[in-house]
Amino acid sequence: MSFVDKLRTQKFLSFTLILFTLAVGVVLGTLINTGVRAAKDDKVAPGATPLQIPNPTQIASQFTQIAKTVEPSVVNISTTYLPRQTQRQAAPNARRRGTPMPEDENSMQDFFDRFFGSPFGGGPQQAPDRRAALGSGVVVDRAGYILTNNHVVDKADRIQVKFTGDATEYDAKLVGVDAPTDLAVIRVTGKKDLVAAKIGNSDAVQVGEWVVAIGSPFGFQATVTQGIVSAKERDIPGEASQFQHFLQTDAAINPGNSGGPLLNLRGEVVGINTAIASRTGGYQGIGFALPMNSAVRVYNEIIKTGRVTRGGLGISFRPSDSPGTRELLKAYGADEGVFVEQITPGGPADKAGLKPGDVVVAINNQPVRNGQELIERVTTTPIGTNLNVTVLRENKRQNFSVTVADLAKVFPDRFGTGQPDEGAPSEAETARFGMSIMNLTPEERRTRGIERQGGVLVDEVTPGSFADDIGMRPNDVIVAINRRPINNAEDVKRIGGSLKPGEAVAFEVMRQAGPRGPWTSTFLAGTMPESR
Repeated sequence: MSFVDKLRTQKFLSFTLILFTLAVGVVLGTLINTGVRAAKDDKVAPGATPLQIPNPTQIASQFTQIAKTVEPSVVNISTTYLPRQTQRQAAPNARRRGTPMPEDENSMQDFFDRFFGSPFGGGPQQAPDRRAALGSGVVVDRAGYILTNNHVVDKADRIQVKFTGDATEYDAKLVGVDAPTDLAVIRVTGKKDLVAAKIGNSDAVQVGEWVVAIGSPFGFQATVTQGIVSAKERDIPGEASQFQHFLQTDAAINPGNSGGPLLNLRGEVVGINTAIASRTGGYQGIGFALPMNSAVRVYNEIIKTGRVTRGGLGISFRPSDSPGTRELLKAYGADEGVFVEQITPGGPADKAGLKPGDVVVAINNQPVRNGQELIERVTTTPIGTNLNVTVLRENKRQNFSVTVADLAKVFPDRFGTGQPDEGAPSEAETARFGMSIMNLTPEERRTRGIERQGGVLVDEVTPGSFADDIGMRPNDVIVAINRRPINNAEDVKRIGGSLKPGEAVAFEVMRQAGPRGPWTSTFLAGTMPESR
């Protein structure tokens, strides 16, 4: 073997030895690492004992019992608003575009924020389905009567109610409202087995006692919070403060709680949550509930007559606690009483001869010390009753016979119901389905390319109506209802009039695919609702 061959052989052996050494190192390293991991996996938490979940043991308290008992009586209320000025033009596109809330909503966003508008804060309301969770309510009668706030349902075109544990949205009808106390009564008729909350006596409530609020703050249904009564007979600024003397509480109340109940530890409703004092629009520890005794009086009148009637004399007076009132009374020769600032022209006081500058000191020979006493005495007097009003004029007492009138008529702007007048029944209401229809002439059939005989054209669909809910559209052609052929508008009205609430109803309609597309048949169905 030559020297060169020996050198090559030596290099080959050296190279082979190096490769063998590296391979052994890799294998040993893998084994060592695997062994280390195995050792760690076996002893991740030395000495640890697995945790075990114990058998459920409920810790009952008065709060949990109140929640279980009253939650079935507390409802979430949502509303639908239609465009006020352009309802006919807006109807075909209302579902897609959404509907702004009433213009007066922004006026509520002051220091004492009412729970009105979007449950998730300010800004324009652009919900695609036009619904906004506005507040809460409480069932007070198993017949379906619910007490809530007026501002929750004010000017709503449709009111819907949801119960805890029930995903169905039940339509509700407005029974009546009382704007001065911000209360409203609505009724649900499609829900069975209602649970009415127990009514408490709010006069027995004491400052410092525990209370519970239940409602739908920010749209979160059946939310329970607790706190104490912070104060009683609390007044807040505004015209309506003459009839609103609140229970103040630090139970967490937020937008959406409005209209829900404030409860004592016996689970009795002692107040209706109405307002909050907040610089942010949310909970800051100060909430206000209208005492239940006041709410009951209002409720009883609404279910009897549909409204609350209060007596009025047609005078405006200076509040007894306003700056300078005491000095003003003394300057006019009185130590107490009510200083008359204005007389409503043509009102009862004007007809009786009272004048600005008079000081009312007695009614029916009973002293009147301040404005609140005057309000309570007059507003509870039946309309048409004559009152003997004693005034101090030029340091002399004079008596006037004043006939009590309806406060809402004496001051319609301040104490009217705030509800729009009901118009004449529309064709949509006549047809019951919430749509207006028209017969098709031969010329219209030819122009539209409708080859099928019979049918009526849907002219408009009322947003939030039954027809809208099932997907009916303007320009649909109804050819059958419950398999019964439709040839004219009278057929629709006749069949619609025979349907009962809760009955299934199916429409066969012809619908055009695009402006020049073919007409195809489609089916729409739903359950006939209660009359809206």
